[in-house]
Amino acid sequence: MSDDVFADLGLHTSFCRSVAKLGFKQPSEIQSAAIPKVLAGQDVLAIAQTGTGKTAAFGLPLLQQITEIKRGRAKPRCPRSLILAPTRELALQIHDELNKLCAGSNLHFACVIGGVNQNPQVKKLRAGVDVLIAAPGRLLDLMNQGHITLDETAFLVLDECDRLLDMGFIPDVRRIVKAMPKQRQSLLFSATMPKDIVRFANEVLDKPARIDVSPKEITVAKIDQYAIMVSNAQKRAALETLLRDPQMQRAIIFTRTKHGANKVCRQLNSSGFVAEVIHGNKTQAARQRALQNFKHGDAWILVATDIAARGIDIDDVSHVVNYELPHEPESYVHRIGRTGRAGATGVAWALVDPAERSRLRNIERLTQKKLENLQIDLAEVEQKIDEKGAATKHANNADAGKKPRQRNTKARAQKQPNQKKPTRSRAAQTRGNPQSARGNELNDNSGPATSMRAEERDVSEPDTPKNRQSGASKGRGSPNNQRRQMVKGKNSQAKNGDKDNDQGGNRTPRRRRRTVA
Repeated sequence: MSDDVFADLGLHTSFCRSVAKLGFKQPSEIQSAAIPKVLAGQDVLAIAQTGTGKTAAFGLPLLQQITEIKRGRAKPRCPRSLILAPTRELALQIHDELNKLCAGSNLHFACVIGGVNQNPQVKKLRAGVDVLIAAPGRLLDLMNQGHITLDETAFLVLDECDRLLDMGFIPDVRRIVKAMPKQRQSLLFSATMPKDIVRFANEVLDKPARIDVSPKEITVAKIDQYAIMVSNAQKRAALETLLRDPQMQRAIIFTRTKHGANKVCRQLNSSGFVAEVIHGNKTQAARQRALQNFKHGDAWILVATDIAARGIDIDDVSHVVNYELPHEPESYVHRIGRTGRAGATGVAWALVDPAERSRLRNIERLTQKKLENLQIDLAEVEQKIDEKGAATKHANNADAGKKPRQRNTKARAQKQPNQKKPTRSRAAQTRGNPQSARGNELNDNSGPATSMRAEERDVSEPDTPKNRQSGASKGRGSPNNQRRQMVKGKNSQAKNGDKDNDQGGNRTPRRRRRTVA
């Protein structure tokens, strides 16, 4: 993009130089149509697919207008402009692109998203912000806390508005719009234009200029689309076969559920591929780390849910795999739009289970294009997967056999000659050897009643002044202590029910201590 071309659109020379440094040579269709109207102060309703340069279409004229009206730093907590995005990743991407477009200027930006600590965001807002990029959830939260006021916000941009509708953010957006002044410039960009978006646009926009640069074909013509008819049990083998294509450079695999994304990523990594996973249950730090690894080439496979199907601009994505077809046909269009961007070519594969044929027909009806059937040989890959599974199972069994055995108390008892297993009944032992009977009673909690032990204690241990003094000093023979022990014993008997418990609290506390010792 040369300086003269952008200058003809009405942009300042500084912004023309910035886009020239970024390597752009010609404006896209949406940029040529939207930039003059935004600079003229009109509200804009634009329909354009993702990957057509929408960020620069609203970002360049917005930054130029703020630069012209800026007189010092913005008021604390009062941003001059607001850009709403449906996902955190898209908000961060817009933030980074706008920073590049106005490199060297004195404009201040802030990105308000959930999943991270709000204190750094609040600190930036207190210092004054010219452009605020936000996700609706965190923005409303900070507004309720009093950290943001939109009374003086003069510009509003709604990016991927149909995605805001799909994710249920339209009621939140209405609350945000009500907090803004009525005299403002509003821009609405959407990939599709359902009836709900039309009604919402009539509420938000004031006599907008309508721009429609959507192509006649729903999907990009340069994307080759194929359908592979396989069962769910064969999808893993089919996926690994496709990923070994020599033309594969970088691939995004889409699943319907978060659990499915984790499972596919785990299977690919166990098979020797390098994959990252991103979905809504991941923390913001984990999602950003996965995207950065994928962008920088540390991982060449990204497994994702539809959270990455909108607005995520990643270069050189050669293939997109629909591991599971989406419920809405429109989501399929946005999924395969991650490849074939900026005029490049791409390949889209869809693994279709027989139960998903109805979804495939809905997609073909929407795109008005029949997906070409592709046959692949899965025998060799399935055999390798089975062999690997058998080897893993054998290794797990071997590890289980190496676990230390539990202690054999019987064998240990046999090694100790002093502890012999009794062969006679307790009554016979008592009759034969009163001293051993007493020893067993002291060491066995299921022995005779405590009253018998007390009698033996009285016989075998005469009451001496020394014993009386030690017992009195410990206070174990006091009436209050005996009453508490009796109540405790009755409660334990009630808990045990019909079980035989011959220690029902009648044992004296002193004898109980001796027994334990």
